[in-house]
Amino acid sequence: MSAFNDYNFRDQKALVRVDFNVPLDAGFNITDDNRMRAAIPTIKKIINDGGKVILMSHLGRPKDGPTDKYSLKHLVHHLSELLGGATVLFANDCVGEQAYLTASMMRPGEVLLLENLRFYKQEEKGDKDFAEKLSKLGDVWVNDAFGTAHRAHASTAVIAQFFPKEKRFFGLLMEAEVASAEKVMHQSEKPFVAIIGGAKVSDKILIIENLLARATDIIIGGGMAYTFMRATGGHTGSSLCEEDRLQTALDILKKAEEKGVCIHLPSDSIIADKFAADAETSTAPSHEIPDGWMGLDIGPMATEQFCNVIKRSKTILWNGPMGVFEMEKFRHGTVAVAAAIADATQKGSFSLVGGGDSVAAVNQFHFADKVSYVSTGGGAMLEYFEGKELPGIAAVKS
Repeated sequence: MSAFNDYNFRDQKALVRVDFNVPLDAGFNITDDNRMRAAIPTIKKIINDGGKVILMSHLGRPKDGPTDKYSLKHLVHHLSELLGGATVLFANDCVGEQAYLTASMMRPGEVLLLENLRFYKQEEKGDKDFAEKLSKLGDVWVNDAFGTAHRAHASTAVIAQFFPKEKRFFGLLMEAEVASAEKVMHQSEKPFVAIIGGAKVSDKILIIENLLARATDIIIGGGMAYTFMRATGGHTGSSLCEEDRLQTALDILKKAEEKGVCIHLPSDSIIADKFAADAETSTAPSHEIPDGWMGLDIGPMATEQFCNVIKRSKTILWNGPMGVFEMEKFRHGTVAVAAAIADATQKGSFSLVGGGDSVAAVNQFHFADKVSYVSTGGGAMLEYFEGKELPGIAAVKS
């Protein structure tokens, strides 16, 4: 049931918060348009209804007001192409006379892209007056920016109070993100494996602790695995290790045992004599890495062990790579895990990939269309799985 799909936007000005924070090269060419593509179904639905679409977004981190480098005008032509040649107007401000006048003169089926919201410091401060000024541009408010849902900014949350509940919507992207996340956290079919990777335990403590109440298995890979190895008495050479988190790692292992959750650590590792693409490599037990060597990927035994756990799971959450997959010598573990997730998905499991590096990996190795859902929101997805209430979601639901 989609409230957004059920609503008829005919003759309505839909003020849509999108996440068009896309990377641009020196010539202002878009180098990755996935975030723009993700919003296209929402925009097209409104256009097809005979509505008018007013898009607001941020781009980059401008420090001192309007800057050409961070202007959304660079996105207009490509947005029109993505919309099959639809008319895309541009306002050189996100509030003010020109924006209001252009919005008032729009015809059904047209799209207006407002200038960068973060040219105003009031946006990130969640300023109520600024939010009210933005609200005057639309008849309805649609939040389709999951990537910013964890921020209580003027356009992502504060603005909601200026629209009645029946005029606030998740866009199609947000609906899909929220539905997928809720399926994993609240409707997960067991066995449920959470695959947590990345460099630091400190970055993932909250998500691991929250998952202990839900998952049957937690796989830990990446640099953070060596903090666990060291905590349990292992020798990890010069592998990444957070010395101040050794007790945290032991606490997590104890809580998991108490709750009957199986923590899987890599039994062996691909080790290197330096952090470099041309490093000498070898294989070693993860708790017996020689001095001067570091673990940069899970080893063949760990890969087989992890893949077996994944393939018997009915619900799979992946957040973080197994190694330094950017280097060819240390990508095998991450690729194997991605392939195992794809295989389990094909056989009926539900799989959700969230977090910047995991998403980059499934895209790079062409597994994105072989898993159930790939989240567009790195920080937002992480905070959701930490058990936090996201302002951008609460603003629509409240």
